[in-house]
Amino acid sequence: MIWLSKRRYILAMLLPVLLVYGLYIVLPIFVSFYYSLTTYTGIGAAVFVGLDNYKRLIHDSLFWISLKNTIIVLAVSLVLLLPGAFLLALLLNAKIKGANAVKALNFAPSIIAPILAGLIWVFILDPQMGLINVLLKRIGLDELALPWIGGRTLTPYSVGFVYSWQTIGFLATIFLAGLKMIPRDVYESSSIDGASKRQQLFFITIPMLNETVKINVVLIITGVFKVFETVFLLTNGGPNHLSEVMVTYMYNVTFTSGEYGYGMSIATVTFMLTMVFSLIYLRVSGRKVEE
Repeated sequence: MIWLSKRRYILAMLLPVLLVYGLYIVLPIFVSFYYSLTTYTGIGAAVFVGLDNYKRLIHDSLFWISLKNTIIVLAVSLVLLLPGAFLLALLLNAKIKGANAVKALNFAPSIIAPILAGLIWVFILDPQMGLINVLLKRIGLDELALPWIGGRTLTPYSVGFVYSWQTIGFLATIFLAGLKMIPRDVYESSSIDGASKRQQLFFITIPMLNETVKINVVLIITGVFKVFETVFLLTNGGPNHLSEVMVTYMYNVTFTSGEYGYGMSIATVTFMLTMVFSLIYLRVSGRKVEE
């Protein structure tokens, strides 16, 4: 197995994966950027227009609405998912009866197709026939029967909640793997020195999960910026595009309106914002660790 240590053999083994990754991941990014500089309807030749599509974005109120909604979904997801997934991982890591069954149930929402998850939550959140509002009205709390989806303000918060519900099991599994990697000797030594469970949590567990937290935050950021099926099923961006997120707005512009060039400019900005948010977080979190 000495040949495995030679760089050229390692590169040869990685080459097929790198080719597939480059062909289906990297190349489409550049193709999208090219078409974002054109006017293209899907028929005929693309006409180069430079940065006109990006100038149009600046004055597009619907684009800013979709960006605002995406930021709200991101904020809700971070608030719910990070502490929620961490606490769930702590529970799963505890030696309790039936822990294995709970681990399986914990991951169940993550394996449901997003389009099915959206359909499930339509029957729960719909203002007219949804389970929540029906129950509230039955018990006389009509004033709490709000337009959870399809209204002017609550939809992005509901989308953030649904996304968190579907993703929490996956992130909790990553946290659980991080908890399993912490040496037991560290906890035993701290117990001998008189550290309480609370002190072990804040001074051992959380600091040693720093890299795991980084992974989960980046996954949340990248996941939120590509949320599509959930919004498409819940509201399809309505009413009047007020509940659009960036990906659904890009979809409607590209495939409903047939403005492929303008749609690709929205896709390019979405990709760039995802990278910027992720890199800013990694930079800031890296500085905190150094301090």
